[in-house]
Amino acid sequence: MSEITRINPLRYRSIFISDVHLGFRGCQAGYLLDFLQSTHCKHLYLVGDIVDLWEMRHGVYWPEAHNAVVRAVLEKARTDTQVIFCPGNHDEPLRAHLGADFGNVLIRDEVVHETADGRRFLVLHGDRFDSVVQCGPWLARLGSRVYGHLLALNGLVSRVRRHFGLRYWSLAGYLKHKVKNAVSYIGSFEQAVAAEARLREVDGMICGHIHHAEVRELDGTLYCNCGDWVESCTALVEHHDGRLELLRWTDAVPESLSGPLPALALAGVG
Repeated sequence: MSEITRINPLRYRSIFISDVHLGFRGCQAGYLLDFLQSTHCKHLYLVGDIVDLWEMRHGVYWPEAHNAVVRAVLEKARTDTQVIFCPGNHDEPLRAHLGADFGNVLIRDEVVHETADGRRFLVLHGDRFDSVVQCGPWLARLGSRVYGHLLALNGLVSRVRRHFGLRYWSLAGYLKHKVKNAVSYIGSFEQAVAAEARLREVDGMICGHIHHAEVRELDGTLYCNCGDWVESCTALVEHHDGRLELLRWTDAVPESLSGPLPALALAGVG
């Protein structure tokens, strides 16, 4: 993003990000750092899997870009942004500290966010709706390792595309959306989340977990998934009038992170 945007950041009432996976080689920390430095908000929600403690069991990978992301979040927390962190399954040990406040970052299992136009949204990571994580944690960890190898290949593809001046593109995301079982899984997850929202009598749910950014209405309930900063580099934002919108930051900047293009909206719901 341009220096002009950093001096005059994009201003939102709330920002929701999930599935950053700091400590994982597939984390697109450069894009996220640029996004954080280019935006300002009153509320920042970290919707789980911000740190990948699963991956770090196999060896610590923590480059300076990951430190810079942490510093950027803490800087927002120190100023005038309320930061709430709802841990996910990859940073599950932090759930032992629910209710705590670390450096002005509030640790909560779930929260209800009220938009400027009065709608109520339950915010949580979403792994509780994943039958694989709940019923077979060993299988989930195996899947995580396979996913890691796929993202390593994704990195090779990205470097080749960068060499030829092409924009970022996720091989992992493309394959996931082409596989019938994956598409069926995403649909089942979304329906389970929407059903919980109706049970809790809120207007909608904001979650992450499945690395599939989406904003859509399901039987009168608004389902919002922040996406991730591994494949899609997306964030859910709330405008000052309460409107929710998905931003894909890789469409906002070129691979070098130096382009002047504005952020491109994926979807907006008034």
